[in-house]
Amino acid sequence: MAKSKKIPEINASSQADIAFTVLIFFLVVSTMDIDTGIVRVLPPMADPNVKQEDIKVKERNLLLVFVSGSGNIMAGGKVISLNALKDKAKEFILNPLDDENLPEKKVTDIEMPDGSKWAYPVSEGVISLQNTRDTSYQRYIEVQNELTRAFNEIRDELSKAHFGKLFNDLEKEQQDAIAKAVPMKISEAEPQNIK
Repeated sequence: MAKSKKIPEINASSQADIAFTVLIFFLVVSTMDIDTGIVRVLPPMADPNVKQEDIKVKERNLLLVFVSGSGNIMAGGKVISLNALKDKAKEFILNPLDDENLPEKKVTDIEMPDGSKWAYPVSEGVISLQNTRDTSYQRYIEVQNELTRAFNEIRDELSKAHFGKLFNDLEKEQQDAIAKAVPMKISEAEPQNIK
């Protein structure tokens, strides 16, 4: 009788460890996309036991920005380009010539980090952004970005004038003071159905 030759087996006991190690390696070194949205601080929830009255805003303190489904932008009753929107918003917020058709200013005492008070004329202006249901998301974000950029540029200019640095380079307490002087007042209305 002939003896059959035994074929040596491959030791597979460490293959599971190797596979697990490779899996962990790829999980650690790979990046995952994280969806981010528009940063906004929402107002606190209203107390259901208290009757809510409509907040009345003077017409001069309101800049209506409307974005149509075709992508056209209307601000203050006039059609404007996306490039002109930031400057229109800055003029509205600042009201540099104290125009009676632009927002009022209310002198407000702002607490400074060193404990002193800073009297600054804070704009009462509110920018109301409204769009139609068929407005493209891309166009909506472009308009949002321009409005946010207007507030950011005003904050940078005020930061440089008062503290000698850009807003993002300030310390937290200084940023809080500038944010109180230039609050980001962008109201977003529910989209309209226009046929």
